[in-house]
Amino acid sequence: MFTAPTALPGDPATLQLILRAALAEIERLQLLIAGLQRNRFGRRSEQLDDETLQHGLEDLEQSLAEQAAGLEAAIPPPAVAASDAEPVARPIKPPQRNRGALPAHLPRVEVVIDVEDKACPCCGGTLHPIGEDRAEMLDYVPAQLRVRVIRRPRYGCRACEQAVVQAPAPERPIDGGMATEALLAHVLVNKYADHLPLYRQSQIFARQGVTLDRSTLCNWVGRACWWLAPLHELMLSTVLSSPKVFADDTTLPVLDPGRGRTKTGRLWCYAVDNRSWQGPGHSAAAYVYSEDRKADHPAVHLKGFRGLLQVDGYAGFGRLVAATADGATQLAFCWAHTRRKFYDIHIATKSPLAEEALRQIAALYAIEANIRGQSADERRQARQQHSRPLVAAMYIWLNEQLGRISGRSALAQAIRYALNHWGGLILFLDDGRIELDTNTVERAMRPVALGRKNALFAGADSGGRHWAIVATLIQTAKLNDVDPMAWLTDVLERIVSGRTKQNQLRSLLPWIWKNPDPVGVNTG
Repeated sequence: MFTAPTALPGDPATLQLILRAALAEIERLQLLIAGLQRNRFGRRSEQLDDETLQHGLEDLEQSLAEQAAGLEAAIPPPAVAASDAEPVARPIKPPQRNRGALPAHLPRVEVVIDVEDKACPCCGGTLHPIGEDRAEMLDYVPAQLRVRVIRRPRYGCRACEQAVVQAPAPERPIDGGMATEALLAHVLVNKYADHLPLYRQSQIFARQGVTLDRSTLCNWVGRACWWLAPLHELMLSTVLSSPKVFADDTTLPVLDPGRGRTKTGRLWCYAVDNRSWQGPGHSAAAYVYSEDRKADHPAVHLKGFRGLLQVDGYAGFGRLVAATADGATQLAFCWAHTRRKFYDIHIATKSPLAEEALRQIAALYAIEANIRGQSADERRQARQQHSRPLVAAMYIWLNEQLGRISGRSALAQAIRYALNHWGGLILFLDDGRIELDTNTVERAMRPVALGRKNALFAGADSGGRHWAIVATLIQTAKLNDVDPMAWLTDVLERIVSGRTKQNQLRSLLPWIWKNPDPVGVNTG
């Protein structure tokens, strides 16, 4: 990698060599960035995941900025041109900056940079203002901790000297604790939305001169989850009352002190998002923690559910459907999981059969891309016309190939997986509400994976339950374009103060909180 020398030589030929090397390095970095962007946004499937891509882009763009800064430093500033000469421009592209004005709601602090001598340099007369140049820069003031002092004056009666009157103390989210609702919301959002473990938050508070032990923060999170648990239950019941739900689960390492190591808990996610077919309702994601992956857990979660469940191939969901003999619950399976098995084989062996399977599945996704956002009936009609012939031909082709290859091969296993789940895979042909895959719920799992990576594990099963409660609230707020920090602060203030009663919790759901009923349903 080229690095601009600290001390620049005076020889023009050497300076030209440095300039060419820097330009070549910038071009190389730009090509790498373009390659990563093609990998993310190009037509090829199985791109880099967002986190890996962003890390790569960040490092490359930092290197590009470093080289550009070195190049700017290597080129001398333009000389002052004579009155009849053109100004000497620096032979370098202007740096890339964000375009557009900064938000109007941000406070402005004006800094006036004025000339020291207001006497005319030509005649000595007094200068007068004829205009000004204005430029805006985005500044940062560190978050400020403050102390809320609650004063409650006491009043006595001079006449009888018996009565003492004082306003009752307000309810606190933590009895005898110092944390306000806003501070609790800040800790929760930092931990579960921005993936900052509590020990790191403790260090951040210490830098501002406030000593908060990690155990204190743990106590705060536990108490806050106690207040928020009823709202979590309401969100879960709201999601599961929908006629169409996505379901999936992911691992959550949990400390098991008795064995001196971690055990593998599970976070189950149930999500609703009908925007792709203009469906009713609001987007939401609800999480539930369990100590293992036994099929008993989704059976308990989904007890009484009647509708369409879109899932991966986990057998526990199949048992749930088998238990409801009335056929009121249907399973739609995921083409992305089916495709992934063929993709892994193609990457490992370059199998032409696996490549052909990928091509046929890609044709289905191309049709879906054209009808996304249309109504359910329009999607169903398009699928009947365009997707059904492709699916019928694929079914015949898969059966033919299965008879020609070894039954113990990985390719045969991938084909059998598709055929064994075929009824649920083709359900989308007759129902425009169904998606081709379960990416909706898998996207809801990504924040869990990031938090899991930073926190390493939950401290106990109770920590897993807390994770499920707060992740539900934060993820649902984000799906409805609601600021989790502002919403959680207001939710805690309303619940703790009693302004919103237990039977009024529905008014705190993010989509209702964001757009309250004009008659005052959100006033508590």
